[in-house]
Amino acid sequence: MAFTWSDIQRNRLWELDAEDSEISMAFDSVGDRDRVYQKLESKLIKAHRKRLRFFREETRRPTHCILEDTLVSTLVKNDFSQVSTPIIMAKGLLSRMGINETHPLSSQVFWVDSKKCLRPMLAPHLYFVLKDLLRLFEKPVRIFEIGPCFRKETQGGRHANEFTMLNITEFGLPEEQRHDRLMELISIVTKAAGIKNYKIEAETSEVYGETIDVVSTEGDIELASGAMGPHPLDQAWKITDTWVGVGFGIERLLMVRENSRNLARMGRSLTYLDGVRLNI
Repeated sequence: MAFTWSDIQRNRLWELDAEDSEISMAFDSVGDRDRVYQKLESKLIKAHRKRLRFFREETRRPTHCILEDTLVSTLVKNDFSQVSTPIIMAKGLLSRMGINETHPLSSQVFWVDSKKCLRPMLAPHLYFVLKDLLRLFEKPVRIFEIGPCFRKETQGGRHANEFTMLNITEFGLPEEQRHDRLMELISIVTKAAGIKNYKIEAETSEVYGETIDVVSTEGDIELASGAMGPHPLDQAWKITDTWVGVGFGIERLLMVRENSRNLARMGRSLTYLDGVRLNI
């Protein structure tokens, strides 16, 4: 009879970034298993403490903060202007996106009260800003925002209730250039983020309908979702310009780049610091 890790041991090894081959080990006896576990846990804790010392003595900043700065700098150099909008969102703005009480996304919204919520996406506020910027700025109008969003997501290694989005939009470009421009924007961000292997897939979104998604070929993880306009949603904002836009999940970019199984360790956390588990 082969003995595998207990649930407590397996969870501990998983949170300490044990290799898949280590997590799938089997043993001839419980005694053998427990002796190997003690040695393996000690080895992994030592590695985490080494990473924590490197953070304290060298980088001194979480990797997700460094990546955000890199992306901001890259986009500004590519003639995009950064905007910063509120985290609290009016219910009416979600309604303009077609998200009402019967919409699938509605059940994932964190409501503050009957008329306000924590933003589940950046798009409604960007639309609100763009309706004025398209009047005030010469075209093309290029803006982006990076910041936290909140959803009651299904819990798992690839989901979190709080996550960081980067949304990039460009309005007023020739219609025939939209697809190529969208591919160019995807390339700019993935290159800056250190993502080399990805594919483009056509998908269906609950908000935008048809989308163009960026999927990592390593683990088949969705990194971003893009769309092009004019789009039926534009009518609620009286916008008629052609546009392209794409939204990236910052934690997912890091999850793929750092070859991590756990999205939670990539962002804001009380239990991880720069990907290092603190109960070591």
